[in-house]
Amino acid sequence: MVPKNPLSLGKSKQTEKATQKPIPVPVERSIDFCRVIVDGQLEPGSCHYSTALKKVNEAESGYVWLSLREPNVEQMEKVAEEFGIHDLIVEDAVSAHQRPKVERYNNQLFLVIRTIEYRDDEEVTDLREIISTGEVQMLIGENFVITIRHNAELPNLTQELVEDPEISALGPAAVAWKVADHVVENYAMITTFLREDVDELENEVFTPRRQINIDKIYSYKREILEMRHAIDPLGPALKTGLNLHKDLLSKQIRSYLRDVQDNAMIVTDNVNGFDERLSSLLDASVAKVSMQQNSDMRTISAVVGMAALPTMIAGIYGMNFEYMPELSWRYAYPVVLVVMFGSIVAMYWWFRRNNWL
Repeated sequence: MVPKNPLSLGKSKQTEKATQKPIPVPVERSIDFCRVIVDGQLEPGSCHYSTALKKVNEAESGYVWLSLREPNVEQMEKVAEEFGIHDLIVEDAVSAHQRPKVERYNNQLFLVIRTIEYRDDEEVTDLREIISTGEVQMLIGENFVITIRHNAELPNLTQELVEDPEISALGPAAVAWKVADHVVENYAMITTFLREDVDELENEVFTPRRQINIDKIYSYKREILEMRHAIDPLGPALKTGLNLHKDLLSKQIRSYLRDVQDNAMIVTDNVNGFDERLSSLLDASVAKVSMQQNSDMRTISAVVGMAALPTMIAGIYGMNFEYMPELSWRYAYPVVLVVMFGSIVAMYWWFRRNNWL
């Protein structure tokens, strides 16, 4: 019998491990909640996602709100099978990292909104952590809405939604409006904090004789640039979506979403203003540092100049020549000291007069 090659055995084991499929994770692991709302009222108790639509269809009214947290491909495919979701939406929902957008797939609308989290610079060790972004995706169907969050936290908006039956009765699109409104309101709150930070940076730059931290200004500019990338496309995306998909959104919902769009544009203008102010602060900081360096160089040059003439005189009298007429003069030593000291005083007065010292 020919002995087996141990190397081939090792390779076969590695190949076997590579072909083994990962253990499937139940869909329930990624579900935040699944709720049924009928006639503007929240049905008591929890409901499984696979039977929620059946319950709504039996009631012949209402809709399902399913909230997911970072589902993987297998989990999202199972949900898509139950709710009849397009394959492209499944791909976007799993991969995340989408720009804010509004897309239509048959009779379903897919909305993507980026979330922003702000932390004060005193609470973080790295200034790159001041602004962090996440993503919330919303799929609006005829009798369901699915919200999918990636690296984002959302409060419990269900109670707030059902407290106003008129809003809740507007259907699944009301949930999308409520989530979008909450996210944009958070934008506005963050701009308030950023305004205070930028004002503080301006005070540091334009306060005389105060240390300038250019790295901090640059870090804030980088963080605000990240925020701009997250929120700038939202306003145009909502505007386009409202104009192109009027048949899927009621007039009242369109008016609510238009208000969200206006607020998003206001936030965008404010953040763009912060970016421009920080650019100006960077230019002013560089100019101020350059002026300070020039002032320091003039001061150093003045000090060197005041020391140069006495050094030259001391050097002449330190050459140890035998025949120097001043050596035999009785008052030569005090006169030389007076000349050296007088030259220092004269140059100091001249430099002070010309603002070199």
